[in-house]
Amino acid sequence: MGYTPRLKEEFRDRVSKALIEEFEYENPMQVPSLQSIVISRGVGDAIADRKLIDHSIEELTQIAGQKAVPTYSKKDVASFKLRKGMPVGVKVTLRGDRMYDFLDRLITASLPQVRDFQGIKATGFDGRGNYSLGITEQIIFPEIDIDKVRRIQGMNITFVTSANTDQEAKSLLTELGLPFKKN
Repeated sequence: MGYTPRLKEEFRDRVSKALIEEFEYENPMQVPSLQSIVISRGVGDAIADRKLIDHSIEELTQIAGQKAVPTYSKKDVASFKLRKGMPVGVKVTLRGDRMYDFLDRLITASLPQVRDFQGIKATGFDGRGNYSLGITEQIIFPEIDIDKVRRIQGMNITFVTSANTDQEAKSLLTELGLPFKKN
């Protein structure tokens, strides 16, 4: 038997049973699950300095534990001096064990590092059961060496779930341990 992330076992043992009770699913296959986590960062200044993309790729790779890839512009925008095909951001998509490991580190180590942390807002749902969260500083992650940071940048983290409604997705993420603000 190999390594299984703590949150994956917790989902299998406790979370799925709690969701079955809460939403009265008839079949265990109806229980929503976390499918992927996408970490992305827009690097608008990369038009002038292409090394910023390389630094962002390096940082997101350290944070996620998986190689990040650049994203490219889809069309020309003259006012931004942007050409089609120029790198404008960085992203990494996590699935499986790496996804659960990242979520565990985010909940237990990184979010408590945020100054005056009261919980995350519950307004980031998209209506289809996915949740997006913005982080303003990459230095909250323990993997980042603060001495090597060139500049403070934020990132977006999107949790893609198989839930049909925002209420199901919020219950799933709450059971997994995301600390939503109390209304």
